[in-house]
Amino acid sequence: MDPLSPHGAGLGLRRELLDALEARVPSAIDFFEISPENWIDMGGALGRRLRPFTERYPFVCHGLSLSLGGPAALDEILLRKTKTFMDAHGIALFTEHLSYCSDGGHLYDLLPIPFTAEAVTYVAARIRRAQDILERKIAIENASFYVMADIAEMDEASFINAVLEEADCLLHLDVNNVYVNSVNHQFDASAFIRAMPAQRVVYMHMAGHDQEAPDLLVDTHGTDVIEPVWALLDEAYRHAGTVPTLLERDFNIPPLDQLVGEVERIAALQRSHQPEKSVGHGELGGKTIGRRKY
Repeated sequence: MDPLSPHGAGLGLRRELLDALEARVPSAIDFFEISPENWIDMGGALGRRLRPFTERYPFVCHGLSLSLGGPAALDEILLRKTKTFMDAHGIALFTEHLSYCSDGGHLYDLLPIPFTAEAVTYVAARIRRAQDILERKIAIENASFYVMADIAEMDEASFINAVLEEADCLLHLDVNNVYVNSVNHQFDASAFIRAMPAQRVVYMHMAGHDQEAPDLLVDTHGTDVIEPVWALLDEAYRHAGTVPTLLERDFNIPPLDQLVGEVERIAALQRSHQPEKSVGHGELGGKTIGRRKY
């Protein structure tokens, strides 16, 4: 199945939304995202319900458990299954968190990688291996984190840039994670966005978070996006162009009609930038993934 490349504004395909989406996909939704771990080897009625969506809409695979920074060996079985799944459903883009989530077993959380030169070399080698198996470049996502490792040798932006350069991979820019980390670790979110290599940004996320204290935000994907994060998305588009952007909502999922309002706001913001940096149908800002241009 030939891959369909995402464009515009998208929404995570949650099982809670399947009935409503099967009845009608709102016109604001240009693509969907799924976590392959939740769908690989899925048969029966639920597995059959996915196929009509992947035949009609572009999808992104967003990994949850590859643990790119983890101490255990890279899960090559999962990668091979993911490649088979992506090829079968015509999915062009795979993204994964720049973090780790396992050590002799899954830890069920995304933990920060120490920002060291040694970690850059280690993670970049694992990303290159993942790209070899998937036969496509992958995009790594900047993750939210709550404690800075004592052995850090550089800041987060420098670490991300170093990994991107050494692995020669792409960037999945999570705008909400930038905002959350900027509050929790006291840095300038706008400067962080400008420090990201625009030519490598192929995908973005928007989401809500919870405020536990004035100086502590928790990335939950369980609330509406707040105004400062919308303003930061506007800055991200000015910097990197209107790449495909997804609304993440994983908890406290409201009815589809309510979610679509935020998807429409993403699309409206993208349209406001069209004269400056146009993104055609079926393109990731004209940026290259692997040997093909998507």
